[in-house]
Amino acid sequence: MPSTPAPQPSPPAPDRPPGRRLPGGPVLQDSVTEAIAAAFFEELAAAGYARLSLEAVAKRAGAGKAAIYRRWTSKLEMTVDLVSAVAVDASGTADTGTLRGDVLAFLTEVADALRQPLPARIIPDLIAEGGRNPELAEALFSTVRDTRRAKATELLERAVDRGELPADLDRGIALDLLVGPLYWRLAVVHTPTAPDHLDRLTDKLLAAFRA
Repeated sequence: MPSTPAPQPSPPAPDRPPGRRLPGGPVLQDSVTEAIAAAFFEELAAAGYARLSLEAVAKRAGAGKAAIYRRWTSKLEMTVDLVSAVAVDASGTADTGTLRGDVLAFLTEVADALRQPLPARIIPDLIAEGGRNPELAEALFSTVRDTRRAKATELLERAVDRGELPADLDRGIALDLLVGPLYWRLAVVHTPTAPDHLDRLTDKLLAAFRA
């Protein structure tokens, strides 16, 4: 889960259709869906998953509880759907042409997410709740963690193909190192970082990958 940090939800694209129709059901207005999603993340950050209620989300969104149930059947489904959509959409792992550039871009993305108020509160809470709620953990891990780790693996494979990393690189350890130190510093111990922290961390990671 630490490898799947989630940034704050971004506004929808302006060219999205005004609504969508469920099979045999009513049209679901995007404006209502977006209001519910924003309220969900705010409520999740404020209350935590265990105390999150759909009633509170609906009230914060200015919508009826029925509007939520027309879109999601449960708190679990709503959480997995919304968190996964934001986290996976944000996992870019840009191809800069060099391993150092790719790693620095990846760390910058992770740091930007963890420094946002909502993700900074939501991510640790979901990780902790996953230890108590196997169903939540399995659902989030399969949709968020595995997808983001697969994209991070592409970063490593590009470096192997360019000859910047050895073919026998331990991918599992490299993936843990890629996000672990930064997540620990920003999300666990909340230690301030110097302006050049990501540059120095990038150099340390590259040295570890090649060791």
